[in-house]
Amino acid sequence: MMMHPDLMLTLANERHRDLIAEAEKERLLAGARRARQARRGRKAEAVRGQPTGTLATCESSAAVPVR
Repeated sequence: MMMHPDLMLTLANERHRDLIAEAEKERLLAGARRARQARRGRKAEAVRGQPTGTLATCESSAAVPVR
């Protein structure tokens, strides 16, 4: 069965628009989650390689000054 080239182009464009819309929705939801967490004042979890207290981490690859 052969598909008409215009139909294939239409389907490809529609899929492309769907993917863009989905990515935009995810970006907006992630921003809303970050804003909500900031409003709540929730403490961020410690990130590896960043000091969590007054001392630098023990990792040899991280040269972090003491706060």
